[in-house]
Amino acid sequence: MNKPDSILASLLRRQIVKRIVLFGTGAMSCMFAARLAKTSHVSIVGTWAEAIEAVRCHGILAEDLQGAHSIRVQSYFLGEQAEPADLAIILVKAWQTEAVARHLDRYLKPDGIAVSLQNGLGNLELLGERAFPGATAMGATLLGPGHVRLGGQGLTQLIAPDWAVNLFQESGLEARRCNADEAESILWGKLCVSCGINALTALLRIPNGGLLERSDASALMVRATEECAAIARIKRINLPFPDPGLHVRGVAERTANNRSSMLQDILRGAPTECDAINGAVVREGRRLGVPAPVNEILWRLVRAASEQNRSDMRKCGQSKAL
Repeated sequence: MNKPDSILASLLRRQIVKRIVLFGTGAMSCMFAARLAKTSHVSIVGTWAEAIEAVRCHGILAEDLQGAHSIRVQSYFLGEQAEPADLAIILVKAWQTEAVARHLDRYLKPDGIAVSLQNGLGNLELLGERAFPGATAMGATLLGPGHVRLGGQGLTQLIAPDWAVNLFQESGLEARRCNADEAESILWGKLCVSCGINALTALLRIPNGGLLERSDASALMVRATEECAAIARIKRINLPFPDPGLHVRGVAERTANNRSSMLQDILRGAPTECDAINGAVVREGRRLGVPAPVNEILWRLVRAASEQNRSDMRKCGQSKAL
């Protein structure tokens, strides 16, 4: 290819570069934004002022095994005008989904779509018909506003058009396109893992791998996961793994150094997603007449710990970062 042809090819590539908007300013949103910015125009949207301003000033500071890198992306406060995107990735906490849903259309092109990579149940119902389900096994830890450390590699599964999946793959992320009939399997597979890991790591204030180092914690992790799996089986949902206990142990091992999102919420005095994870399993179990005692205890303990933590932080004059 001669030089004029090379320039033309470059221009053509620029014309088809997609725009991606990520809702959320936490660890996962910053991590995905930093990775996807390699091949797409990326913006993040949120409500945490310190994070929005930090990204505006110096981009996202992303740490991995190769060191720390500053990745330039755009950032906006939720409700602020931005150029509409081809793809929206929803990574806010479950209790923030309703607020995002009210603004979603204004951030998308007429033919744009959204993908939820959130924890728990109930998010898609709030986001509406333009939202597709997904799940990710990636891990990340927030070190400060706009500052994230990669916590573990993992597969991202998407029920979305090929072009959306390609955006992840072209950025070096492991991604797989799934069929629509796999939606329940993906969502409940991730829910099983979240039930086993998130609440326990938040209560014990340890990274994921710490659960494997404590026999009692490991046993509770497996039991919470198996309770969720039992409810899924009654709902006739085929989980994406044959042995829930073995699978959750494998996830904890692969993401050993990662601090779960619920632990990070507890540490900074923010509301947790336990209602949409362990609490959702308990409620569904009651509806079906299936007890989930370990999940109920974890759910209530996290609620109590979160309430006490926020009370202590208010007394100290600290505010939660969302």
